[in-house]
Amino acid sequence: MFANGGLIQLLAKKTKKIYQWSRTGSDQRCTLSLLAAMGNSCSNNLGIPPAKGPNAVGCSDFMMDHTVEGTFFRLYYPCVASDNAEKPDWIPCKGYFYGLADFLKINRGLSEKIFNYLFGSFKIPAALNGSYKQNGKYPVVIFSHGLGAFRDESASATYFYHQKPQEPEKDKASPLKPNPEAPENLVEEWMYYRSLKPGESEFPLRNKQVKQRADECIKALDTLIQINSGKTMENVLQTEFDWTTLENSMDLCRIAVMGHSFGGATVIEALCKDVNFKCGIALDAWMFPLDEEIYVRVKQPIFFINSEKFQWAGNISRMRKLDSSSTSMQRKMITIKGTVHQSFPDFTFLTGNWIGKILKLKGELDPQVGIDLCNRASLAFLQRHLGLDKDFNQWDHLIEGKDHNLIPGTNVTEIS
Repeated sequence: MFANGGLIQLLAKKTKKIYQWSRTGSDQRCTLSLLAAMGNSCSNNLGIPPAKGPNAVGCSDFMMDHTVEGTFFRLYYPCVASDNAEKPDWIPCKGYFYGLADFLKINRGLSEKIFNYLFGSFKIPAALNGSYKQNGKYPVVIFSHGLGAFRDESASATYFYHQKPQEPEKDKASPLKPNPEAPENLVEEWMYYRSLKPGESEFPLRNKQVKQRADECIKALDTLIQINSGKTMENVLQTEFDWTTLENSMDLCRIAVMGHSFGGATVIEALCKDVNFKCGIALDAWMFPLDEEIYVRVKQPIFFINSEKFQWAGNISRMRKLDSSSTSMQRKMITIKGTVHQSFPDFTFLTGNWIGKILKLKGELDPQVGIDLCNRASLAFLQRHLGLDKDFNQWDHLIEGKDHNLIPGTNVTEIS
């Protein structure tokens, strides 16, 4: 999903221009047709590519404690393959569209129509609540997204529940379609992107958010640890997935944390706070939210995978503060040629070449080639530092940037 950076301002400006054009008297359907033509959005070739691993992928949502203090995450896991498995919507309801609109500072009404038209039909290539595949213990990876993605308090949109009042107030009723997995006695309450207030300094806000996000990652891991132990955990969302089948399914000696952009900074914060994370992978990390003193406190191996177009000298210098000659604290960095900041999230697969490049959602490199390089390099790094008994070491050369589409280290001119 979206993450912090100048490309968001570009997307907002483009969408605002289209919105202003639509208000001159032209029918809104013309706006949607224009966007579709620009992006080839109805092409059957667009969509999130399926996973390439040996197992079918299942997913299910978990919420422990329905309040704003609760834990809310989506778990992806190996599942039993099924030809008729239900796939979840990429963006399941208009609340998330509203969050994106607020994040981009554009009109909610029009943006909902645009986003729904362009992206509303896309599915996540995973079996919703698919049966867990029993096959030994699996390592655990906690992934943290960028600021513009969903489902925590440092995001463009998330929700929690409060008790349904005895006499519902009609003027405050939610405009959203009820979540079919929500209990009948609870009411959704949405929280949207926290933008800067006039005159507010950005660092205190983002620093507070990155610490909170790291705590949320740790709470999610703690929840999984309890589920793995066989403890019965109440899922507020009434999903069809049987969470008890996950007992003794996780290899808790092999836990890593990954993240993109703001989520990349969260990786560093989480490594500092919890030694259960044995290593971290930061995708095009935005290092701004981190405290200066955190760099000397992180002891685990870190792998920075950067895009060619997003990074700058000041950000790279912050990554370099984590450099270490120690083998046990190995810090690596590579840059993928022909990529942009949004080459890592799903959006790069959901727009045609023209609009994708105009809005900086696509780089020059084929998105599939870019994501394959990222995945293989990540797997090789995880095998090296989690001690996985796999063949991922066949991609060890990618960790060193040895590929014609990779740059060892960075393409940014560093300030000495």
